Amino acid sequence: MNSTSDLTVFGRRDALRLIGAASAGLPAMAFAQQPDWPSRTVKLIVPFPPGSTPDVLARLVADRLATALRQPVIVDNKAGAGGNIGTDAVAKAPPDGYTVGVSITGPLVNNTVLYKSLPYDPFRDLAPVTLAAVQPNVLAVSTDLGVSSVRELIELLRRNPGKYNYASVGAGTVSHLSMELIKARTGTFIVHVPYNASPAAVMSIMQGDTQMASLAPLAVIPQVKAGKLRALAVTTGERSVFMPDVPTFRETGIPDIEATAWIGIVVPARTPQAIIDRLNREIVAILKDPQTVEKLRAVYMEPVGNSPQAFAAFMQEELKRWKPVIARSGATID
Repeated sequence: MNSTSDLTVFGRRDALRLIGAASAGLPAMAFAQQPDWPSRTVKLIVPFPPGSTPDVLARLVADRLATALRQPVIVDNKAGAGGNIGTDAVAKAPPDGYTVGVSITGPLVNNTVLYKSLPYDPFRDLAPVTLAAVQPNVLAVSTDLGVSSVRELIELLRRNPGKYNYASVGAGTVSHLSMELIKARTGTFIVHVPYNASPAAVMSIMQGDTQMASLAPLAVIPQVKAGKLRALAVTTGERSVFMPDVPTFRETGIPDIEATAWIGIVVPARTPQAIIDRLNREIVAILKDPQTVEKLRAVYMEPVGNSPQAFAAFMQEELKRWKPVIARSGATID
């Protein structure tokens, strides 16, 4: 390239290559730099019905988020298939920041193992925003069972394998898997009886159809206070602020029993990072606000609020925790 014409040809070709490379990423870059997001209503999709735990959290967040974003934020309940329908709707939505998912352990992690096929892959088709809140589970038993501690319960179960039943709120839920984890760690055999919601599971214990369950505090505490159920342990590493008198499994001499129900915020994969960062910043601030903390604790939820990277790592840890438990239980859903 000794002539001016050679330099001109090279310059044109080089410029064309640069333009082509830049244009491939233009939509995402251009959108990320748009100063007017959001310019319309943002939708929070909850894959469970109104009144469910993720719905309660979503509505608390929506009210405050609308103020922070200066745009309406609405909650859209898309229930069904263990949370898969609504979570799939988030995964398949345009990655433009106007669709946000408020989902839970099952459709974000456990269902990848439990279901033979899913219409989405949460680790590929969704981008984490933040872990929003966690709940302990409480091992509660019928007062008619005649046990007052975890040790007494285990001794009873070992003497009578298969005689007793436990209730859950569905296959693959934390209420199911935490009991399977307890069975695995204690060498006991209890029959699983799934129900469609915690009120039905609690009623089954009080009616004698089942004898125990691992459920969220909201379902258990009123019946414990009424003397109809007995709380034996919480499934967290530390005692719960909601039931400070109830020991952890570690305190009862049984380590490695940790199982929390949790709610996370996600968006479609390929949502511009600038939007994810803005959503994270606003939602974490809402979760850490004292008024929000008070409202969530009133329904036995402990707010978290962390980075997208920390939430992604947490989801992988949960998959590692529950995959062998699901495999051992033999539970599958077509």
